[in-house]
Amino acid sequence: MKKVSENKIMQARCRFDFLGQITVRSQFGGYGLLANNIMFAVVSEGELYLRANDLVENLFRTRGMVNLVYAKRGLPVSLRYYWVDSALWEDDLALRHFAKQSYQGAKTEVLSKKNPPVRLKDLPNLSASLERLLWKVGIQSAAELKLEGAKRCYLKLRTLRRTLGVNVLLALAGAISGHHCAVLPLMLRSELIEWFEMHIQPADVAQYEII
Repeated sequence: MKKVSENKIMQARCRFDFLGQITVRSQFGGYGLLANNIMFAVVSEGELYLRANDLVENLFRTRGMVNLVYAKRGLPVSLRYYWVDSALWEDDLALRHFAKQSYQGAKTEVLSKKNPPVRLKDLPNLSASLERLLWKVGIQSAAELKLEGAKRCYLKLRTLRRTLGVNVLLALAGAISGHHCAVLPLMLRSELIEWFEMHIQPADVAQYEII
């Protein structure tokens, strides 16, 4: 069986060299295939299994691909690697496409672990209390804050606390752009203040509340 796996590995090196340098390491009682040090497939008992991710797992299952089952401490564990049958192995175009999707998904997972999401309170100007308010209006991450934009976020926050002043609007804009609110670019600062004075009734703001 080792000889069969070694042959499959040799073939896989040729088939997947378009992904980059292919290396091999022991994994799950078989052999992990890595492109540029990112594992995207496994060879076990002479069979090839592609690594799944959230984008392609349903596609693999729809095609009828089955999971690799690994015995861990005597118990069977179903892994997120899916069997490449002979029909798929012979379909070079589909196999290359699936392998590319496996590699890109694995790469994204590796990068996300190295660069965990930034918490809102770690952005410029945002305190833990303002982070909690943002959570309450459905803004959980820096990416969501950027997507919503300072103005929309500010309007959502005012549904919870109408006393929030222009300083909070400027703080949100600075958090998105990476500036302390005191050194916000002049054009952006002026535009936000003008928008605030035009759309937010001063009578609605009893004070410039700082969070």
